[in-house]
Amino acid sequence: MFRRLLSLVVIPLVAMPVSAQTQSVSTWQNPPEPIVSMLDIDPLPAVSISPDSQWLVELERRTFLPMAELSEPWVAIAGTKLNPNTWGPAQEGSYKGMTIRPLGALDSTPIHLPPDARLRNLRWSYDNRYMAFTLTQADGIELWVLDVANAKARPLSGPILNGVYNSPCRWLPGDDGLICKVRPQALGQPPTEPVVPVGPVIESSQGRVAATRTYTNLLQTPHDENLLDYYFSAQLAHISLDGNITLLDEPGLIRNVTVSPDGQWLLRSTVHRPFSYQVPLSRFPVRYEVLNRQGEVVHELVDLPLADDIPIAFDSVRKGKRSIGWRPDQPASLYWVEALDGGDASMPADHRDALYTLAAPFDKAATELWRSTLRYRGVTWSQDNLAIATEAWYDNRQLKRWLINPADPKAESILLDERDFQDAYANPGSPVTMPGPYGRSVLMLSEDTKSIYLNGSGASPEGVFPFLDRLDLTSLETERLWQADGEIFSRTTRLLDNNAQNIIVRRESQTSPGNYYQLDLSNGKETPLTEFSDPLTWYADVQKEIVRYPRADGVTLTATLYLPPGYDATTDGPLPTVFWVYPREFKDRKVASQNTRSEYTFTRPGGSSVLFLLTQGYAVLSGPTMPIVGEGEEEPNDTYVEQLVSSAEAAVNFLVERGVSDGNRLAIGGHSYGAFTAANLLAHSDLFQAGIARSGAYNRTLTPFGFQGEQRNFWETPETYLTMSPFVSAEKINEPLLLIHGAEDNNSGTYPIQSERLYEAMKGLGGTVRYVSLPAEGHGYRSREAVGHVLWEMVTWLDEHVKDDE
Repeated sequence: MFRRLLSLVVIPLVAMPVSAQTQSVSTWQNPPEPIVSMLDIDPLPAVSISPDSQWLVELERRTFLPMAELSEPWVAIAGTKLNPNTWGPAQEGSYKGMTIRPLGALDSTPIHLPPDARLRNLRWSYDNRYMAFTLTQADGIELWVLDVANAKARPLSGPILNGVYNSPCRWLPGDDGLICKVRPQALGQPPTEPVVPVGPVIESSQGRVAATRTYTNLLQTPHDENLLDYYFSAQLAHISLDGNITLLDEPGLIRNVTVSPDGQWLLRSTVHRPFSYQVPLSRFPVRYEVLNRQGEVVHELVDLPLADDIPIAFDSVRKGKRSIGWRPDQPASLYWVEALDGGDASMPADHRDALYTLAAPFDKAATELWRSTLRYRGVTWSQDNLAIATEAWYDNRQLKRWLINPADPKAESILLDERDFQDAYANPGSPVTMPGPYGRSVLMLSEDTKSIYLNGSGASPEGVFPFLDRLDLTSLETERLWQADGEIFSRTTRLLDNNAQNIIVRRESQTSPGNYYQLDLSNGKETPLTEFSDPLTWYADVQKEIVRYPRADGVTLTATLYLPPGYDATTDGPLPTVFWVYPREFKDRKVASQNTRSEYTFTRPGGSSVLFLLTQGYAVLSGPTMPIVGEGEEEPNDTYVEQLVSSAEAAVNFLVERGVSDGNRLAIGGHSYGAFTAANLLAHSDLFQAGIARSGAYNRTLTPFGFQGEQRNFWETPETYLTMSPFVSAEKINEPLLLIHGAEDNNSGTYPIQSERLYEAMKGLGGTVRYVSLPAEGHGYRSREAVGHVLWEMVTWLDEHVKDDE
């Protein structure tokens, strides 16, 4: 099914003066200055440092997608969106340019590329001599390679890659080139949709429980199935560094391919029928096979059936082998996980998962390495006798991290960390990794192999100060090697040696963007690696403060308060104020009270950020925590409305007491689940004078098998679903509400119909409401035209209903 470009749809205001109704427009609008000028400033580049820490690449970001590009045709197939012209993702994110320099130098060499380049899938070679990337042309995707030492990029292929699903190319070791998915050359033209339907579309269920959450862009017709067969068809090819292309296998619906660390084996996964109209492609039947370098199948690891019956309880997983990959510490050993509880998190079980490994030539039985009591969350490999395995469980937020011995599965595992995974104050940090003997990421050990390193976020009651620790593997005691302090927010991004004497840190402040420095811990010497400057200097004088205040039930709440430059509550009086919200669920009140944000970070608005409203004289309370807590057997959402309103009341009272706000010029807004929250606060309180709800879901009966942090289905707890649905309480929304939604929103649960139906409800009940549908836009807004218009809508709405509401 091909999408067609629609015109901008703005549904007029309801129950408003005639003069206000003339605001309805059908063309793109721009926000006032200085916002409109700020939108056209290029963002700071991204940084990629080579794995051997010898080279630094700066990647030029694209500020917005051009509407012409966003409006290119796309095809919806099995939960994905692809561009039929390019055989890549529709509306793809990409970089537009790059520069390179040796690490430690500050003068970069620009890389010559075609005009209007769209760069994606950047990968360093394992010997760090090259960086491969894809370049999207109008008629397809090409493979390019950057020769690092010569600072020159060149194409290795024409527009032949198939990039519709997962990265199309993987490096081989050394200078042996890459393995890529390419489009079969004999496919011909895409299948045409029948003008006359050949019959009905029929689905049936014979008493089997197969509940699914709300997915978008699923298969709907036999023609869709034919499109899947066509666009997902690919062949594996070896593409050498001189551009020679050798096909390795026959066409198939290749989902992914990975290369063994020694480069001798390929792990190919292919999708096959029967397809499903109820779940996305990630749950379709899939076959995993090991191929040799000639493309011959030497071992079929597993053929997984359709997984349309995974229970909706969180931590439920697919039956059979999953998380299949190559061990980075071995030349050619596969690993995977299998559920021991049938994949059903609601079933009691002593053990949930088992971790297995199988070495080449794959002709022996697999070895079980470890069993989890919670759900497997990942493994960090190191060497034969050391790895770190992580398990967690959503219901009680429990997390455990273990030292395991892959060489001796019978050896007792050592508990490294056990805590509530939402407990930031107790987080000891994440293990630091480095390139191993095969160039893959493995656990970094100290030079004497007796210690590992932990990189922590450093949240504490005193503030957020990231740190680097050394952990002794025998005593499990830690030594603090470095920690940020003062009014500069710093964090470790890389260790340059096994003794952690030289590290790379990223530093920022309220007025300086994040820049990278090489730091010698033995003498404190610093070497700057980047010199980025503030692209939006207007915000240098914005007042930013982390504020804390109590909720009525004793939970301590946190928010970031932004005030315009030069503002003084004592002399200037209260400001019109916008609250921008997004709640979270917790199982522990103390954990919900923690502060995990620093006021010393560099914050500049981008996209359709609410912080642009500071330029128009508004105060902004960003991210006021609204924890929905359910301790013990209590479910958080059983008291969602009460806790939500209490959190909002606490924030309002705090700002009024501070003199920042007067309580009569307040707006509530949010995006996605934040939009849902904003609508609920308008329905269940009279704290705010207006609201903005972007890309939200407002009727939870349309997501009957769970949403956000809710695991129960509608029929288990209908009162919760109905109470939490602002659509059901639309008659109580007696404040003006601006609804904005991307017309092509494919986020699970937030179909545009959610905004359409709430608009219809409020209109029918005589409410004041405006609905803006953005053509070609998805869940987030990506074009310059749409972002500018959204900000215009927000400013216009707030000026009329909040700023001028004396």
